[in-house]
Amino acid sequence: MSDSKPSAPSNLQLGILYSFRRCPYAMRARLACALFLPTQSLELREVVLKNKPQELLTISPKATVPVLQLNNGKVIEESRDIMLWTLEQSSNEFISQYLPLHLQLEIDELIDENDGSFKWALDRYKYADRHEESEEYYRKLGESFLEKLESLLEKNHHLFTEELSLADISIFPFVRQFAHVNKKWFEQSNYPRLIAWLNALLESELFNSIMEKYQPWNAGDVKIYFPK
Repeated sequence: MSDSKPSAPSNLQLGILYSFRRCPYAMRARLACALFLPTQSLELREVVLKNKPQELLTISPKATVPVLQLNNGKVIEESRDIMLWTLEQSSNEFISQYLPLHLQLEIDELIDENDGSFKWALDRYKYADRHEESEEYYRKLGESFLEKLESLLEKNHHLFTEELSLADISIFPFVRQFAHVNKKWFEQSNYPRLIAWLNALLESELFNSIMEKYQPWNAGDVKIYFPK
């Protein structure tokens, strides 16, 4: 676990981010913060999902993470909206790279599919014993999306261009989760480009920077600033 010493904010604290380290939605929100807020910061509050703080419940009755509370009182409750907000705080150069205008519709559609049918299959693949069909059945449903990603990676090192885009950081945490259900199967699967893409992101400085462990937040704790 990280010690309790705070990290000094780089420039300006913009608000409070409620997060849970292993949640893929929270993960992609933190990835966006790390990428797009290099000279600014948020207060990071790690949440225990079984014991959510009243401060989170007050601003967001749905009480799922991530939730971003800005200094002006605005609350952003969806990870994609948080990602877009952080991108809007960055430079035009970053916006052009991570959400190119000519690819915006395709990127949005791929993220929609990830968050819709792929996430549906992923949840059942992870917990097949709670559902009617077998693990293999739900894995096969998820594979249709993996096949699409593999096809995209035949053209570029990343999903849409040679560089990271909003699609990569939005989808990567969910592919990571899918791979972890049965690592042996995934590593031997017929998706070599997808495996290489996933491993490169897992080994990246960016990913490791957002996966530091923190104690669950309690009122009165020393503030943790993110990104560092």
